[in-house]
This record gives sequence, structure tokens and C-alpha cells, in this order.
Amino acid sequence: MAYAYWKTGQHKKKAHFELFFRKNPFGGSYTLFAGLDEVLKFLSSFRFSPDDIEYLRNTSALGHCEAAFFDDYLAHLDCSEVVVHAMKEGSMVFPRVPLITVTAPLGIGNLIETTMLTLVNYPSLVATNASRMVVAARGQFWEETAGATPPRSLTPVSSTEASSSALPPRKSMQLPEGGQSDFTRRKPKCVEFGLRRAQGPDGGFSASKYSHIGGFHATSNVLAGKLLNLPIGGTHAHSFVMSYTSLDLVQDAEVQRIDNGEMVLLLPLVRKYQNELEWHDTNEGEMAAFIGYASSFPNSFLCLIDTYDTLQSGLRNFLLVALALDDLGYTPRGIRLDSGDLSYLSLECEYLFHEIGSRFDRSFCYDLDIVASNDINEAVLHSLNKQGHAITMFGIGTNLVTCQNQPALGCVYKLVEIDGEPRIKLSNDLEKVLIPGQKIAYRLFGEAGWPLLDYMAGIHEESQPAVGERVLCRHPFIEQKRVAVIPSRVVKLHSLVFDGKNGIVGELPSITESRKYVNDQINNTRADLLRYVNPGEYKVSVSEDSFRFLHNMWQEETPVTELR
Repeated sequence: MAYAYWKTGQHKKKAHFELFFRKNPFGGSYTLFAGLDEVLKFLSSFRFSPDDIEYLRNTSALGHCEAAFFDDYLAHLDCSEVVVHAMKEGSMVFPRVPLITVTAPLGIGNLIETTMLTLVNYPSLVATNASRMVVAARGQFWEETAGATPPRSLTPVSSTEASSSALPPRKSMQLPEGGQSDFTRRKPKCVEFGLRRAQGPDGGFSASKYSHIGGFHATSNVLAGKLLNLPIGGTHAHSFVMSYTSLDLVQDAEVQRIDNGEMVLLLPLVRKYQNELEWHDTNEGEMAAFIGYASSFPNSFLCLIDTYDTLQSGLRNFLLVALALDDLGYTPRGIRLDSGDLSYLSLECEYLFHEIGSRFDRSFCYDLDIVASNDINEAVLHSLNKQGHAITMFGIGTNLVTCQNQPALGCVYKLVEIDGEPRIKLSNDLEKVLIPGQKIAYRLFGEAGWPLLDYMAGIHEESQPAVGERVLCRHPFIEQKRVAVIPSRVVKLHSLVFDGKNGIVGELPSITESRKYVNDQINNTRADLLRYVNPGEYKVSVSEDSFRFLHNMWQEETPVTELR
């Protein structure tokens, strides 16, 4: 294409492109825009190296091209004439509204298309997937950074409260989501565990980055943590537990007391509680592994408990070592479940935690984490909410990073204007008909404070939406669908982010800032847009003038069939 443009003298024509998508992923009502930072880095460094040009010159497809195309055009080509406007990183976005607009000479505008699409498609998809999982896991998008008040935890503030508080109901008595037993539970956090299942290390790194923007709390990808300054988290593996075969291996395992610095052997303390509780049938190799882990990580003691028998061995061994650590002044962290009925097992674990907390007057037992993994996806999260559970953290890998429910977003990059003349693409599929011409996109807010719809008007239209003024909003294609809006707030959606020779405009938001921006939008959107089943539809409208122009151009560009 680039050679054809150059050969026919079209490559310098001023063109306007829009990058957008036609349908929200995962059957939902919204998408999160991500990847802008990488797009801007790409534009800033776009060049053809001498090696690139030599390779292209010798390909069979381009071997016949004139030398001047390589030596005079490609060798000096960059993005110094490219101007880019875009939505803010982390924006909640909707079909047909451009995420990015590009004004550039036709040749370079087409050459950057594929890279821009790949830099936006996957980041936006995985950020959206992460956001939906966080909403499913928490039932809301509460975050400490959002300024909301955290839910009250189950931790008693005194031993008196611990001994007097009633134990939670067992599974047979579990109340549904939102019932009394769920009310005081901490809302679960989500941790990204997907590196080993991602499509290569680059895919794994991108997933760690953009799932954090989408609301995930931490990642198990240590390199991503280092390079992106993300919180990291993880647990030991089953192989760690399996590698310990006898308590003889940890006879000398010691931990330093917090109060006086004395080094104390762990095994005798663990044996003391084992005898007191009469838990003599647990797996001793597993107990040895937990003692070894506790001696290495006394401040972050969290164990995978399903290697042999979750309730009869793993849970009990954890509690025996946890009680010993508590005696020495440390606060155990919790357990991880990686198999079985996660609802039932988490509730049974919680019940025993509280029972032991009440019996031994130990407040830490009321605030232990229960981490769950094992092929978690959005449907599983909603199912667990219906069943009832006591999980405080989800480790999600495969279904997050591979986006198994929908492996591609489907962003497109389309020419909408050339040399000031709007262009249109027609199709028998209505959703593929292009809205022609340069447009200004706005988000109109209602009195309740949340967005009502997105509104696009031609760039040269005199009338643009304003606060307090009635705006007629038309469906782009269906004449009968229209609504009048009197907005309480009007937000212009695009801003200049790349200005040719001047490069990147302004400072890009940090990952933390983009994450908070996502959180604020989720907290301030209509609840029906977040529904898992039959979510509400968010309106994307055009102005009256744009509607008329689109349909007139549609008729002009459509051949009239003659019947004889």
C-alpha cells in the first residue's frame, strides 16, 4: 500500500484515521482503554533502519519497486507530521467512539496502523477482563486509594470480644451473598498468577501491567514488579511440601522471638499444640514443610494446604505452626486452597480458624487470609458469591491472561477523511458501516452524577453540547431511536497526546494513577452496566447534523440497482 501511495503521489495527502471497536468484549457493556503509553513510545521512535530497508528491498513482494521509494522515502520517514488525540489511559469506553484519532500524511498514517492496533487490542482486553473479575470478586470496586471506607473486618479488637463473639455458621447454615454472615467479611482482592500460562513472556508481562490497571492488587511476576513498581505476591508450591519427608529435617529449625530476641526451636512448640488438640493423624512431611517455611518467612507465613488432605491435614498443620509463631510474636498470614469445593472448604477453614481463636484467645485467627486459585474465571466468581464463601483473595491466572472467554477485542483503524473530504465505508453488516468525517466526542452526565451517553458531533458543527442546554442525541443508524438530554456536566473525551515534531504532549499518568481512574469510573457508573447477566446498554449517539450527513452520504455512495 505504501508503495502504491508513493508511486501515485497520494502518500502526502492529509488523512484522518480513527481507532475504535464495534462491540464490547465478554458480553458486557463497557471496555477499558489501555496501551496508550506504548503507542506513544512507538510513535516517538518510529524509523526504518538501514537493515530494515535492505531487507524490504530484497523481498519478492517489493523487489521490483523503484530505488527512490527506499532511499528517498522510507529512509527519511518518521512521525514528525503525525498528530494524535486520544482518550485518557484507563478510560471506560464504548463501541464506535474513537479511542485514538490520527491526523497524518496518508502513507505514514497507514504504515503505523498494525502496530497501533496490537498495542491497544490486548492491553484493553486484559484490563477489561481484570476489571470484570474484580467487580465479580468484590461485588463492588472498593479500594483503599479511592477514599471509600473499608468494610469492617471480622478481627476482634480484644480477647474479650474474641471469646464472646459467636462463631460463624457452617456451610449448611451459610446465608446468601449480602446476608448477615457475609456483611462483616472483607471484600476479596485479586492477584495475577498468569505468567506460566501466558502467550510468551511478553504476553505475561503485559498481562501483569494491564491487569493492575484493571484493578488487580498484585502480581506473581517478579520482573513486572521490579520494572513497573507493582506489588508482588505468591505462595509456595506443592513441590515444596512434597520435598519434605520427615520431621527430622526441621529438628533444628529456629525462629527469633520478637520480644527478647531469643532463638526458639519451632518443633517442640508445634508438638505441644498437636498434643493439646490431639491432632496426631496429620501428614508429618507436610508439617515439616510448614515448619521449614515458617522458620524462613515468619512474618509472611501463608501455606498451600491441599497437597494431601485439606481439612484433616493441611489446615490442622497450618494452625499448629501458626499458634507456635503467634507465641513468638509473629502474625501468620493465612492459607491457600488450590483444589476442591472452594466454597465449602473456605467456610470450613474459616470456622476452624474462629474456633481455635476462641479456644486459645488468639485474635490473629479472625483475620487470616484464605487465598483461592484453581482455574478461577468470572463465572466461578459469581457462582461462589451465590454459594457463599470465606475467601479473602483470589489468585487468577489462565483465564485472566489468555482472556479465554474472548481472546481478541477487535479494534479497527479506519480512514474517515482525506484532504478535508469525509469518507465512508459501507457494508451489508450495519455494525461495519463507518461514521464519516472528523468528529468531536463528548460524555454527557446526568443529575445523578453518572454518564448518560457518549455524543459525537462533526468537528465543524457550530452547535456543540453545553451544560444545561437541551441536546438531541440520535442513534447513528436507526431513525426512530433518539433522546433529548440536558446534561449537568459535559466532558470532551479526547486530548492532544502527540504533536509531530514536538513528540509526546504532557506527562503520561502512572500505572497507579490509571488504576485509580478506572476505580473512580467504576464506582460512578450505572450499576446495570456492571451486571454479569443481561447488562444494561450504554448509548452512543451522534448529533442531528452528523446523522443527516451520514445518511445522505450513505445514499450517495450506494449504487442504485436497476431492475428490468
